[in-house]
Amino acid sequence: MPVLEGTVRIRQMGWISSICLLLLFSGSAVGQGRTNSGPPLRTDPLGVPTNADENDRRLQHDMAKKVNLERQAQLRNDTDKLLKLSQELKDYVDKSNENMLSVSVLKKAEEIEKLARSVKDKMKGPN
Repeated sequence: MPVLEGTVRIRQMGWISSICLLLLFSGSAVGQGRTNSGPPLRTDPLGVPTNADENDRRLQHDMAKKVNLERQAQLRNDTDKLLKLSQELKDYVDKSNENMLSVSVLKKAEEIEKLARSVKDKMKGPN
């Protein structure tokens, strides 16, 4: 009977190891199912499910659009100011003669130059 007892033990060991392997593989399959799923769906105010990434892209687009509109408004203000300063410079130059150039004319020209560079940089947009 000792051979029979060894066979029973081997069968019990095989059965136990089979159950352990089954649990091991089934546990890893459940874990994989969780990691491979996409991001959770959200619902917008209208109740339509949307992807979180789509919301992020939409938010970034809206923010970029807002920044662009603000930059455009600054460009308009700066070019209006540039036009005003250049007209003032022209008036100063028209009032002066060929032998006289005032300090205020030079300062006005430097101010125009600085503002013109600022407008040029804003027109290029963000790097």
